[in-house]
Amino acid sequence: MSPVRRAVIDIGTNSVKLLVADVSGQSVVPIFEESEQTRLGKGFYETRQLQSEAIAHTALAVARFAGIARTQGTASLRVIATSAARDAINQQELLEAIKGASGLEVEIISGQQEAEWVYQGVRSDATLAGQRLLILDVGGGSSEFIIGQHERPELSQSFPLGSVRLLEQLRPSDPPTPAELERCRNDLRAFFADRIRPMIAPALANGREGTRLIGTGGAATILARMEYALDKYQRHKIEGARIPLESIERWMQKLWSMRLAERMTIIGLPKKRADVILAGMAIYETVLKEFGFSELHASTRGLRFAAAMQAAPASQCADAAARDRSAAL
Repeated sequence: MSPVRRAVIDIGTNSVKLLVADVSGQSVVPIFEESEQTRLGKGFYETRQLQSEAIAHTALAVARFAGIARTQGTASLRVIATSAARDAINQQELLEAIKGASGLEVEIISGQQEAEWVYQGVRSDATLAGQRLLILDVGGGSSEFIIGQHERPELSQSFPLGSVRLLEQLRPSDPPTPAELERCRNDLRAFFADRIRPMIAPALANGREGTRLIGTGGAATILARMEYALDKYQRHKIEGARIPLESIERWMQKLWSMRLAERMTIIGLPKKRADVILAGMAIYETVLKEFGFSELHASTRGLRFAAAMQAAPASQCADAAARDRSAAL
């Protein structure tokens, strides 16, 4: 069977991402990828209101990515949205802005659906076949924990813990103080004790020694890039990269002692991510320590890969076909 070229636009709390890939069954071969930080969740967590500037920026990014996808000869294009979009009380404003800018409909997926798709996407890596995994996807507004070894996960759960959400809660100084770092760690330990450990620890206990911790999403990718001093996104070097706990602790101490301007000079750390990396790194450090893992394995796969494996909803395909006909006239 010949592969089908599909595109997925993923609207997250921190950034909008595009994946164009050739798909055949469980095989997903990326053709083009791009990310634009629109910080949709900026100022969101006090009011549950998406800000107009962030909405406009996000809508324009989606329209730009849709244009790129069409030039790649895609058979389908789907747009999905996660944490900030699903939690916003003015969600409709975002959907209408995107529809107006690009003509596209948006699928807002639940936290449970997001977790299950992350699992499917990561497992599209054939080297992980048969291995028991704890997959962690730290996003801007939520983190997904998934445990499994076979086609279906044993447990998949989304928690309201993300890099943008945590950063806005902490609001550290520049540079952060040792007391602020300690507060961050204390807050995370308390959240884990109250919300995460009671659900994850029992499921993880059976077969814990043979379980591999996989990190996917922006924070894990950036951590691998910093660890290997990669000035550009290089999938073949990031995929499967192993980052020991000692390195994560070292990065924590370094990043939390630097000014924002200094963090912007670190090789592998995109300048626009130099603020949220503080929170993302802290979440990963807490997971390794709380559940006794000695290292993190990075994955470049996840949500968008799973979305690409499935054909877009009929409504989105019909909309795309209509736009293509109009463009040809």
